[in-house]
Amino acid sequence: MFSDRLTLRAWLLMLPLLAVMLAVIGWPLADTVRLSFTDARLVGTGGDFVGLANFEKMLGSRNFMNALKATLTFSVWSVGAELVLGVLVGLLLNQRFYGRTLLRALMILPWALPTVVNATLWRLIYNPEYGALNALLTQVGLADSYQSWLGQPGTAMTALIVADVWKNFPLVALISLAALQAVPKDLTNAAVSDGANAWQRFRHVTLPCLVGPLMVALVLRTIEAFKVFDLIWIMTRGGPANSTRSLSLLVYQEAFAFQRAGSGASLALIITLIITVLAVSYLALMRRAAGQGA
Repeated sequence: MFSDRLTLRAWLLMLPLLAVMLAVIGWPLADTVRLSFTDARLVGTGGDFVGLANFEKMLGSRNFMNALKATLTFSVWSVGAELVLGVLVGLLLNQRFYGRTLLRALMILPWALPTVVNATLWRLIYNPEYGALNALLTQVGLADSYQSWLGQPGTAMTALIVADVWKNFPLVALISLAALQAVPKDLTNAAVSDGANAWQRFRHVTLPCLVGPLMVALVLRTIEAFKVFDLIWIMTRGGPANSTRSLSLLVYQEAFAFQRAGSGASLALIITLIITVLAVSYLALMRRAAGQGA
């Protein structure tokens, strides 16, 4: 009886929050689902019911496949580089050396910068006329002339990945550093006593303690990278020749530039479904890893 009363009180206390979440998240999501089954325009009538026609159109279009390929390329390379670089920097910052505290503080700065500022900064660095990258490469003799890094399909995506990695690897480094500081010293000392070298200690002692936190970082960064919009919009607008157009950028173009609210809503739901599948898959891997560790 007491437990039921306590549960009822808990639900009553959560009612204001649930109402806000329903208004802010639930209603827009439901309206997006409704729009996805219509041919509604952004300005004008609500549109007629067309069933799954919008989904068939989006999934069968070349624009969708190209945007999906660009999004996967950006996500895989940026997240992979962030994980590797973040772990390496975390291992470095876990060592004792002079200036470690200052380096830890400086490392947070790229991550603390707003994405708009980060994108603008890198766009200036890549500038084909007065960019710092071109000046550096020509002065050290690695390039004969200035290049348009964001104006060539072969280099634009790489430039975007570098900008994203520079901003977000500190998050992975901080997560790795926190996990490294939680590694039991007894295990490390026992491995040293048994004659294990540095690689063996990392492989059998440190890495198992990093798996859980790194999976969390992997989930967070994959979701953020897959729905990237602002970085690409500021630096390339999806160009050149749509070579860097992501799925989120395609949603913007369909719903707002072309004012096709119905097809834009269907594409947004497709992206949501893909991200949900990725998140559920990662969570399953985390539970499996936790079960094997136990």
